[in-house]
Amino acid sequence: MAVDPIHQFQIIDLFPVFKIGNTEIAFTNSAAYMVAAVLVITAFLIVGTAKRSLVPGRVQSTAELTYEFVANTIRSTAGTEGMRFFPFVFALFTFILTVNIIGLIPYAFTVTTHIIVTAMLALSVFLTVLVYGFWKHGLHFFNLFVPKGIPVYILPLIVFIEVLSFLSRPISHSVRLFANMLAGHITLKVFASFITLLGSAGIIGMAGATLPLAMVVALTALELLVAFLQAYVFAILTCIYLNDAIHPGH
Repeated sequence: MAVDPIHQFQIIDLFPVFKIGNTEIAFTNSAAYMVAAVLVITAFLIVGTAKRSLVPGRVQSTAELTYEFVANTIRSTAGTEGMRFFPFVFALFTFILTVNIIGLIPYAFTVTTHIIVTAMLALSVFLTVLVYGFWKHGLHFFNLFVPKGIPVYILPLIVFIEVLSFLSRPISHSVRLFANMLAGHITLKVFASFITLLGSAGIIGMAGATLPLAMVVALTALELLVAFLQAYVFAILTCIYLNDAIHPGH
């Protein structure tokens, strides 16, 4: 029996919420997993910061390490002034990391395999950069598109490239996360299906199933690493973009 590796990404309506004209707005499995991720993060931080022991336990140590990791990432890319965006970057990092890890649980749903979710996260970063840049610097924010020391005769071309690069940020920011998570889960599903198919072919098939089983174990470990790396890449790119809003001059 053929296994559809795309079926795991299907959006399922759980219950209706309200209607706008003829369009019904429903609470989906994607929304449920996002709510679950927020609850997990909230519980983790509450438990991790409840005692504030001088000698921290495992949960408190993990919470403190997560805080320091995000804080150091912001300071190294956007400077100390970038720490005003710490809650925003911390929320993005922990949310993406949590939904990525939850998605590795068998039969769970991976929120970040849908471009609409990653696009909204990327647009939130893009709009934050725009709003803060113009609020902080006014029209001087356009200095971001005019590198210093460029000869006048090629300046229009450079400005065009800079503007195009800036406008394409939400696309690359969202597609990178979406594509990596989608490809990884499809690969896992394909190799897992090989185990089932070979296992149903008798003793010889079961012996042959050990190879795809080993691949699934290795790919799961790799996907766990990818889950962290993609959350980190999204967070550090956010910091780099925010640095442009803080210091628009090249």
